[in-house]
This record gives sequence, structure tokens and C-alpha cells, in this order.
Amino acid sequence: MSVIEKEKVCELSELPPYQGRTVVHDGEQVALFNVPGIGIYAVQHWDPIGKAFVISRGIVGDVNGHLCVASPLYKQHFKLDSGECIESPEVRLKTWKVSVENSVISLD
Repeated sequence: MSVIEKEKVCELSELPPYQGRTVVHDGEQVALFNVPGIGIYAVQHWDPIGKAFVISRGIVGDVNGHLCVASPLYKQHFKLDSGECIESPEVRLKTWKVSVENSVISLD
């Protein structure tokens, strides 16, 4: 039985509230978002509709009770918890489980 290790990607102090940051995890670009009082979210940085690495530059907000990030290209909204696109539910971003221990953010 193998143990899956968490990969430390950054310090909490490096992730300002509501502003995305990009990290590389397991060879993939990941967009991280810190939503105060709610949590830290990790979704793929690649926008599958706009075909560019831009998601970390998106605006975090709420659409019909769903916490999401709007792509800066064509403004589609992706749910931060599931990666699902609100406008096109068949499209979704990959997501990662995030943990924070001693102010260190890790991804599984």
C-alpha cells in the first residue's frame, strides 16, 4: 500500500485574499484562490474555453449562491469547489484537495 504525499506549494502569506496565484503541482499549472472565512481552492489554470493559462487572473465572486471564478477571457464562471462551468455544465476545470498546516498550503 502506498501513501500519497501532499505537495507543499506555497505559504498562506503568499496568497492574498480573493487574488489568484499560479503554482506548478505534479507538472500542471494550478490556480489557487484564498476566500477568507470560506477556504482555499485549487483549480486548473488552463481555461478550456479560451484555450489559455489565465484562470488565476479571474475575478472571484458568487453566481446564484455558487462561489466561482470568472475567466478573464470570455467571462465564463467556474465553480471553485467542483470546477463546473455555470454557463456550460459539460465543461469543467480539474480541482485539487487543499490542506493548510502551520500556514503552509499543500495539494493532494
